[in-house]
Amino acid sequence: MGALRHEHHGFSLYWEDNAVMAVDQRALPQRFELLRLESVDALIDAVRVLAVRGAPAIGLAGAFGVALSVRTHRTAGAVDEDSVRADAARIADARPTAVNLAWGVRRAVAQLPNGPQAVVDEAMKMVAEDAAVNSAAAARAADLVESLHPHRPLRLLTHCNTGRLATAAVGTALGGIIELRRRGRVAEVLVDETRPLLQGSRLTAWELGEAEVPYRICVDSAAAAAMSRGMVDCVLVGADRIAANGDAANKIGTYGLAVAAARHGIPFVVVAPESTWDPDLPDGSGIPIEEREAAEVTGDADAAVAPAGAGVFNPAFDVTPGELITAIVTEDRVVRPRDAHREQRAELIRSRIVGLLEAFPDYPRPGVVYQDLSRIYAEPGVLDDAADHVRDHFSGRFDRIVAVESRGFVMGAVLAARCEVPLTLVRKPGKLPGAVHSVGYALEYGEDRLEVRQGAIAPGERVLCVDDVLATGGTLLAAAELVEASAAEVAGSVVLVELSGLPGAERLKAYDLLSLCEVAA
Repeated sequence: MGALRHEHHGFSLYWEDNAVMAVDQRALPQRFELLRLESVDALIDAVRVLAVRGAPAIGLAGAFGVALSVRTHRTAGAVDEDSVRADAARIADARPTAVNLAWGVRRAVAQLPNGPQAVVDEAMKMVAEDAAVNSAAAARAADLVESLHPHRPLRLLTHCNTGRLATAAVGTALGGIIELRRRGRVAEVLVDETRPLLQGSRLTAWELGEAEVPYRICVDSAAAAAMSRGMVDCVLVGADRIAANGDAANKIGTYGLAVAAARHGIPFVVVAPESTWDPDLPDGSGIPIEEREAAEVTGDADAAVAPAGAGVFNPAFDVTPGELITAIVTEDRVVRPRDAHREQRAELIRSRIVGLLEAFPDYPRPGVVYQDLSRIYAEPGVLDDAADHVRDHFSGRFDRIVAVESRGFVMGAVLAARCEVPLTLVRKPGKLPGAVHSVGYALEYGEDRLEVRQGAIAPGERVLCVDDVLATGGTLLAAAELVEASAAEVAGSVVLVELSGLPGAERLKAYDLLSLCEVAA
């Protein structure tokens, strides 16, 4: 292990004496070695074999590669620009998935008309920019994670390597984790080993150790189990390319983490610089996925671990759909792809419910419009989609469902089954045995009471109250009072249909209310 020279301390690559100096990431953690890359071919090889890796870092390497080409193709004070542009194309193609590589090459090539020194200066400027960009993104990511979990030390999980080794300095997702540690907010970091090249257990673990952040290495296939056991509060990862809709490519295995995080209601945060966005790509289906050599999987060092001739599927990256991403944090902004997808899905659910509702005027008495939900219950898939939307909206924020008699039982049962949480039924008077909590309330057309058995809701539980229609709000308000009488917390309220023009929403303004559709009373 060693250190970078004083003037370059903390930087994973830099320009020195007409060459690129870079930390050889293949040697870590056993040895800290610097590579001296003096030619375009040497730089391309270093990128391909992952001696230099990480989307931001290879973007900077691309810019430095153009500077090396300018040095090579400069004679008698003139630069052979055609040869430099040919080298630039080879550099940009060295690894196809990370958009930063082509971005860095383009920035350096754009300086060719201004002379050789301008190309070098641009690459060096990009290194300084990268450090500043990563510091800003790391601080913004730490702020976001603190806002999601404000009250206790955090258990974090990360994948691959997104620290200073993957950038010029500071890091993206790992930079955010180290910033959270600086703020005293980290209990432990689970580090996915990251198959097949172990960037997590080799590089991220090394960086966390250097920063004195407590960590444990996690077998990739154990990450979902760790989530199921309550060992993870937030997942933070980087990205190599982000499509316009928020779909994000990252190291293989990231997609599975996002699926598991969504299943367990755990925030999934991507931290990446603005240069990682590809605004010309509508969605992730167009991201090219690099496939690597079979030997990375079939062998371990010089030893074979698979039968000779075994077929191998070894993609370097996968694409996580934006709908699974809680937030993408850059140096300038926080983008919430899941919210955009959620809004689209909410509108589809709203239109389906409205199309299936039947209104019956003057029922059960004159002046009342009865909204019948029978066709909604009969239509396959509607309640499933509605339950998925409710689960996402209240992600990880409730421990129990309370459903109100009688039509609230239907949605409450579907939602409880979907979220695998207990269901408690709130009944009308005289229908529950034993001691009960009881609350009276006013209806749109009369008065009634609701009751729940004492002990049916555990003290301290976070409870979601579910009913079918919101009119004056009396029923759901009574359900909330029963929850609070049980020494539990109301996490929110859900209704399939809200009647606009009535005071229900106003009466429930103290709680998070989700109405799946709204119709005129």
